[in-house]
Amino acid sequence: MLQEYNSERLATVPPDEIGDALEKGNIVKFPTCPVELPTAAELETLRTTLPQQLKLKNVSYHPEADRVTGLDDQSSIADLAYEVLTNHRTRVTEFLNTVMPSLSTNMRVGTCSFRPLEEKGRNLKPHASNELVHIDAGAYGATNGDRILRFFVNVNPEADRVWKSKGAFPALFEKYGHEAGMYEDLTPSLERGLSGKARTSFLNGLAKIGLPLAPMLDSSPYDRVMRKFHNYMKDTPAFQQTDESVQTFNFEPYSAWMVLTDMVSHASYSGQHALVYTGLISLQNCRLPELAPFNILRAAA
Repeated sequence: MLQEYNSERLATVPPDEIGDALEKGNIVKFPTCPVELPTAAELETLRTTLPQQLKLKNVSYHPEADRVTGLDDQSSIADLAYEVLTNHRTRVTEFLNTVMPSLSTNMRVGTCSFRPLEEKGRNLKPHASNELVHIDAGAYGATNGDRILRFFVNVNPEADRVWKSKGAFPALFEKYGHEAGMYEDLTPSLERGLSGKARTSFLNGLAKIGLPLAPMLDSSPYDRVMRKFHNYMKDTPAFQQTDESVQTFNFEPYSAWMVLTDMVSHASYSGQHALVYTGLISLQNCRLPELAPFNILRAAA
């Protein structure tokens, strides 16, 4: 499930190899982050200051509004956070366009975040907790089947970031789909009807008149089914129990990894200080479309 690319292997990788590995449900790991990181001084300032100035779960740059959210109104490092996150977003996008050009074509680049708090023991509500194994759903509005890509960097200079997984969507849906009630909401097309399209148009209109984050409230039949699975996983103690299906992954300081988080179940078991980049990849770009959750659900319908 873990495919590792050191600098030597990365230098000779064929154009579609990494993208195919992601579509198959693998985690692609880079022992040393392959993109330029913020300076040591910038990272130290963020690590020491952000936890005291945080007012949301994470500090995030939203391109739709061109602003950073998550800091208190009097933050002394708002400008630094903006600079670090926008620069990192640009560098990761350029890297992805280079190493997997087919998959990343016309990718919608979403937020870039800094997660400054220790994941272990945060005692968040289940649906907000990163400690519980889940798949991502409904990232940044209606995906309509597009893939959720996340690129992580552990910028903790001393401690690993530890992940757990119970496998990829195809097997999880086969095993738990009925119990999760997903079949109740499946339709042959999984496409939006007239009311759904009207909702999308309304939210897009709000974005044009001064509410740029309004489209994040959008949804679709596919996204609602996936959200139901996400919630089932987090709400079901039996699913969260450790068994032979659980795999554990350690990501060392300044290593990076990326994964289609709508495909691979995951939990941040422990770790503090991470950069997280999100992109939405067009389903049409997939070279293995039969493995995409959207097409698995449509076939089940």
